[in-house]
Amino acid sequence: MTKSAALLEKLEQHPKFASARTVLLYYSLGDEVQTHDFVEKWHRQKTILLPVVKGDELELRVYTGRQSLKTGEAYHIEEPTGEAFTAYEKIDLAIIPGVSFDAQGNRLGRGKGYYDKLLPLLHSYNIGICYDFQVSEKIPVEPFDRVMDEVWTENGMLK
Repeated sequence: MTKSAALLEKLEQHPKFASARTVLLYYSLGDEVQTHDFVEKWHRQKTILLPVVKGDELELRVYTGRQSLKTGEAYHIEEPTGEAFTAYEKIDLAIIPGVSFDAQGNRLGRGKGYYDKLLPLLHSYNIGICYDFQVSEKIPVEPFDRVMDEVWTENGMLK
């Protein structure tokens, strides 16, 4: 089993995932926890939202299947087409990628601030995921940074 599969299998057992109806996920880049199969597996049972890069912000859209994806311009990530999802209060759980996390739940992204702008709009329970080798002892924090409720690696929960 891959590290990604091991991590996501643990997350499937999480009470917050089990009870969530609407889940914000992401369609992974090569160096991130791989989510493509996970998104495909769950999109018929839960409303799965994926981010789409729109200028300096992330727009959320419902994933309806691989046939509705097109390659985005910003990072060449497969992104869903269709209507923007703006009912942020309906998002129960957000699974957030990061270049690195620390045990306090602080996140280091790719430096563009996409999630820094999105996370304050959400009322969801937020779980950061990364590989164990991406965990840092301490990540520098800015006042606008949002702390994750939990952080998970393939070895289990960090925070």
